[in-house]
Amino acid sequence: MQPHPNVQAVQGALDDAGARDGSGGPSRVRLLPEAVHTAAAAADALGVAVGAIANSLIFDADDAPLLVLTSGAHRVDTAGLAATLGVTHLRRASPDFVRRHTGQVIGGVAPVGHPGPLRTLVDTALAGYDEVWAAGGVPQAVFPTTYAELLRITAGNPAEVA
Repeated sequence: MQPHPNVQAVQGALDDAGARDGSGGPSRVRLLPEAVHTAAAAADALGVAVGAIANSLIFDADDAPLLVLTSGAHRVDTAGLAATLGVTHLRRASPDFVRRHTGQVIGGVAPVGHPGPLRTLVDTALAGYDEVWAAGGVPQAVFPTTYAELLRITAGNPAEVA
């Protein structure tokens, strides 16, 4: 069976970037037996700490998409982040907004594999883990990588987001 087109797009982006996992090998998207819609579910399925899950959250920042890759161990402080970024409104994006800017659905949004580049912030809390796990384009797909690789492959900026 052929993988979902979103999974193919994510794996293609990882391959094009030469993305690496925590052991230095190539990052490969893995399909889990069931969808994991939360960081806790993903951590449980993978046998890792919830903080090692890199949630891909799309925000509507004054009508522009903002991707925040945050540790599953905490929540984004939207008021503080809005002040830091100098935006008037920073709110969780609607499902339609997410799909339009990423081509993916909430619960499966990957850090890469989008139709175009997204302004990206990467939670500095993820630096505390040798390997982190991110969504692979659909809710049952994940891939291993590192904090440094997330910064590199997304052209993201490090940020304290909690």
